[in-house]
Amino acid sequence: MRKTLGLLSLAIAVVLFGPQTSVRPAAAQTPQSVLSAQIRLQGFTCDKALGATRDKKRSRPDYAVWVLRCSNATYRVSRPPDMAAKVEVLP
Repeated sequence: MRKTLGLLSLAIAVVLFGPQTSVRPAAAQTPQSVLSAQIRLQGFTCDKALGATRDKKRSRPDYAVWVLRCSNATYRVSRPPDMAAKVEVLP
């Protein structure tokens, strides 16, 4: 019993007074980072995502349409829920 209390006290002391570790939050997910990852998974090239704007005219509820600007191309990305994105290369 005494040994268990000693180990418990030691564990609490290590947690409270031990070396402080910081947990780094995950990188902020922006629309451009999410969209560029999505199109890369589908085989398109996006070397560096420069920006993403929502196409309000083409978007509908549960069907988002974005224009993704990459350093090498511009894409229109349509994202229906639970399906692969529809990707069009824009001139």
